Amino acid sequence: MEQGLDIESLVRAHQADIWRFLRALGCSAHEAEDLAQETFLEVMRKPFEQRSQASTAAYLRIVAKHRLFMERRKQGRMKELEALEGIEEQWAEFARDDAGEGRVEALKQCMQGLEERERRALDMRYRLNLPREEIARALGLSDGGVKNLMERARDKLKQCVERRLRNGN
Repeated sequence: MEQGLDIESLVRAHQADIWRFLRALGCSAHEAEDLAQETFLEVMRKPFEQRSQASTAAYLRIVAKHRLFMERRKQGRMKELEALEGIEEQWAEFARDDAGEGRVEALKQCMQGLEERERRALDMRYRLNLPREEIARALGLSDGGVKNLMERARDKLKQCVERRLRNGN
């Protein structure tokens, strides 16, 4: 291994960003975790020259995407990846200098501003991965009611996060 490569620092600085990137590419949480680990193992086997935080993050995303492509090819699921063209540029814009931590923190703060029912609906959908029909039953709403509730909640979150990022808090 190249002397200048400190893998522990590299993992600490970039693991969350790589995991989120893989999730954005459609990986399950478990699959993203596995592929992130494989990404860092590959970098250990084939070290690279670190030039800047941004270039290192971009290189790691390329390695992670390559690992995902190899996995999808083995599974015969390459069609899924065609829709992801251009996501690298979008992710770089999202992650910026702080690997997306500012946006994540803003989102956490904005979640607190939602009504309880809105938070529950989003939690059931995105954390528990429940279908809308089950969320509707749990909240005593129709399927359409849940759809509208979640659309409004997502709009509120988007506006809140954008406002916090603009104002720097």
